Amino acid sequence: MGQGVKYSFFMRFSPSNVACFKHVVLTLFLALGLSLAGPGPGGDAKEPLRLETTVDAMGSTYSIVLYGDDAVRLRAAADDAAEEVRRVDQLLSNYRPASEWSEVNKFAAERPVRVSTELFDLLAACVEYSRASEGAFDITVGPLMKVWGFYKGSGRLPHRAEIRGALTRVGYKNIVLDRAQHTVRFARGGVEIDPGGIGKGYAVDRMVDVLKKSGVNIAFVAGSSSSIYALGAPPSEPRGWKVSIKNPRNPNETLQDVFLKDESMSTSGNYEKFFLADGHMYSHIMDPRTGWPAEGVLQVSVISRLTLDGEAWTKPYYIRGRQWAAAHKPKEFRVFLCEGKYERTKETSCAWLQ
Repeated sequence: MGQGVKYSFFMRFSPSNVACFKHVVLTLFLALGLSLAGPGPGGDAKEPLRLETTVDAMGSTYSIVLYGDDAVRLRAAADDAAEEVRRVDQLLSNYRPASEWSEVNKFAAERPVRVSTELFDLLAACVEYSRASEGAFDITVGPLMKVWGFYKGSGRLPHRAEIRGALTRVGYKNIVLDRAQHTVRFARGGVEIDPGGIGKGYAVDRMVDVLKKSGVNIAFVAGSSSSIYALGAPPSEPRGWKVSIKNPRNPNETLQDVFLKDESMSTSGNYEKFFLADGHMYSHIMDPRTGWPAEGVLQVSVISRLTLDGEAWTKPYYIRGRQWAAAHKPKEFRVFLCEGKYERTKETSCAWLQ
């Protein structure tokens, strides 16, 4: 132990994940392989330890990068954060029949369903996002995701009658919350809530809270590279963690470099999940008001204090476009938006909202 303990855990993705990430628009510029070294001959202070790990949960890969001076505490903190995202998966997954989220979908149309304070508060936040976005954000898009084939699938072009039928079961006003009883019920049958628009952001925030409570003050947490939080700043860069926003049409091209410090960045884009039909691209980002995938925007990145806020608001900004987003953006948000059409590959306009 006189030489110290070295760590060089690098981010790696399996071949199957690489295929999924071929359109990722965020590249994380992270220094490689710092070590925890003992004092040198001159009594120099030891360098901080860098620890990296990944965990698979909620259908995504979560990457964790930590800095600190105690290897045991760092490993314990990383394990706790990994356990936390697994716990959130058990809470929110609509693929797990026993999750609280699934229980709501099963029974809320029949009777009020009592839920935990955690889930109640999250659902209340989702309803508020819907109100503030004038319905552009809506977790009741579950029926639409199914008819469009994006639930457990890669997408399909439905009949218009299917879309009209699904729309009758969509609408955040169908979610009735009773704060006194901590219950949730649906105002009509067939309503389903979908955590896809908020799950990763919520999980990242929860993981960061666990790391803070473990005494970690320098960390980077990313959910599939689209929902990230930067805690503190790495030792080599006082401005924060460097993140690059990539061109949605060309992932080899960087559009903007940003430094994040005690803040998050969430990105939504049409390249995340889509299918082609008759030469037209249909994305998984649904406009719950029309029942059709939103068009006209290619990607949106939101920098905010909470990852949950950023992830939720990327959808309304994507769906409603630049003008509406600029008029409704909170002052503390930074928003980078790219507009364009799939068929018009050369017509792309990207800029920060003023």
